[in-house]
Amino acid sequence: MVSDLSIGERQMVEIARALSFTPGIIIMDEPTTSLTERESERLFDVIAELKSQGIAIIYISHRMEEVYRLADRVSVLRDAQQIGTIQRDELSPDRLISMMVGRDLSTFYKKTRHPDSPTGKPVLAVSNIGDGTHVFGCSFDVHAGEVVGLSGLVGAGRTELARLIFGADHQSQGEIRINGEKASIASPQDAITAGIAYLTEDRKRLGLFLDMSIGQNLNLSVMKQDAYPGGFRNFKKAAVRSRRAFKAFNIRASGPGVRVGDLSGGNQQKVLLARLIEANPKVVILDEPTRGVDVGAKTEIYRLIDELAQSGVAILMISSELAEIVGVSDRVLVMCNGKIAGEVLPGPDGEIIQEEIMSFSTGKTETAMA
Repeated sequence: MVSDLSIGERQMVEIARALSFTPGIIIMDEPTTSLTERESERLFDVIAELKSQGIAIIYISHRMEEVYRLADRVSVLRDAQQIGTIQRDELSPDRLISMMVGRDLSTFYKKTRHPDSPTGKPVLAVSNIGDGTHVFGCSFDVHAGEVVGLSGLVGAGRTELARLIFGADHQSQGEIRINGEKASIASPQDAITAGIAYLTEDRKRLGLFLDMSIGQNLNLSVMKQDAYPGGFRNFKKAAVRSRRAFKAFNIRASGPGVRVGDLSGGNQQKVLLARLIEANPKVVILDEPTRGVDVGAKTEIYRLIDELAQSGVAILMISSELAEIVGVSDRVLVMCNGKIAGEVLPGPDGEIIQEEIMSFSTGKTETAMA
């Protein structure tokens, strides 16, 4: 059954179904979003074969490396308007992203750097946590106002570690402390009660209620706050909260009454992020927060992450994009084979070195002090 397959496997089934019609034109909308590197390479080989057969392909992607590799020409859309078209020999990262974002590449990532290493008691302290299958003895801290990136290759155990912390999967060992107090987390509800929020990588299946409105989704985690004595809901208070969050997160729709399933991927992600923040968490775990969203939405999500950190929230961010990890994080933990292989700190210039991250991802064991 397709429902029993992973996200990546389901994506491959959908691609295979489209190819079975032997069309003259194929539109591929973010086809590699949930694919592993090996699956993506297989798809690229198929695309090359289709091109050789004279089939036209419209390839929609937010992954710049795919655009540079596959495109013969690129058309850029922003705010429902065509900004321009670039031929392959004119492509450059600076020019393309400037067209997509409407500003210079140097302003793409929004990050308020901390000048010194964090001090004081960590908000989140994870000690020797594991499940005996995918995660083995991981320990780390995240302080207030800090964004800690969690990097690694596909299958390294990043999402599995996040799910253990959030109580979505059972941990066989380890301890979690929030502000120095031991937290007993056996379920997601325990984690939410302890002050941990988790943004899943699969927003459509595990995060949002697509048939409900923006406002209904925004208020789901705080319904108790709107209750009158006796358990009746204060719908006026919920409506005020919906309008405030709708505006603060710049959700592109006609209003909070719009069905979430009708929104773009970027706006769906902003709704999910807004819902998490409404619960006033101490710790936020973001699993691929910009997956499947356009570059403009990415810049807004980076701004929201930065504002969240400045408000004192401890943030653990998982991302498969090295540039994103480097651009948003204060420091980076790298996983390999279910373990934390090392930590990469910013150098004297405040920059985190991507090569150090890749070195740990592929099995290097000593700590990197950039």
